[in-house]
Amino acid sequence: MELRIFAVGDVVGTPGLKYLRRMLPKLRKELKIDFCVVNGENAAMVGMTPGQGEEIFDAGADCITLGNHTWNQRDIVPYLDDNPRVLRPANFAPQNPGVGVGVYDTAFGKLAVVNLIGRCDLDFHADNPFTKMDSVLKKLEGMPVLVDFHAEATSEKLAMGFYLDGRVSAIWGTHTHVPTADLRILPKGTGYVTDVGMTGPENSALGVDPAQSISLFRGELTSRFKPAPGPCWLCGAVFTIDCATGLCIGTEQVIVSEENAT
Repeated sequence: MELRIFAVGDVVGTPGLKYLRRMLPKLRKELKIDFCVVNGENAAMVGMTPGQGEEIFDAGADCITLGNHTWNQRDIVPYLDDNPRVLRPANFAPQNPGVGVGVYDTAFGKLAVVNLIGRCDLDFHADNPFTKMDSVLKKLEGMPVLVDFHAEATSEKLAMGFYLDGRVSAIWGTHTHVPTADLRILPKGTGYVTDVGMTGPENSALGVDPAQSISLFRGELTSRFKPAPGPCWLCGAVFTIDCATGLCIGTEQVIVSEENAT
């Protein structure tokens, strides 16, 4: 038996939410998806509100992962404690609200999702994600394991991919909002891509209005980030998992552009 997993890149702002709600139900059907993980940590541009989380679930997500903007919308705190389908990075300090590992029932049995955050160039206080995964995996034997590694550095993401090769079913990167061209199956059978990309305004700087981003890099005063106008795209990856071995046997990049739609 095979399990088809859809990993959807960071949803950015109201435009990204609207496009996700429009496209995800269609894509789940067309791609024959069994389980969908959506990164929602930029749904409010910085952070995600409980209402936005419910919108993502209504669109067809089975699990929502977060990242370095987890705490930017503080009303997320009780939502994290009440909803085990929303994960914050597992290597956050253990006293923080919510959980970073979820085990879910599927038609093919139990499946685990792990949310991690990187430490390289993120200026973020978190436990070592590599040693954290060692302890997490001891509790997840006998089931497929999916990992959303929310990290800045491609080197850290690649190192984690090879570190977990053969130990997890699939690992994908989020956070940089740019889809990378290295979707593949690693030598020991783990599906991998450095970054799945984003869901939101296509003609933008990571979802942000380009003029605003340019002003920031020119050293000028800027206002709170706002999404760019214009068409959106949805970026992600599909991993086909062999349920007997828990390893990946197929990968497919997904980029659906509103601008190029007929």
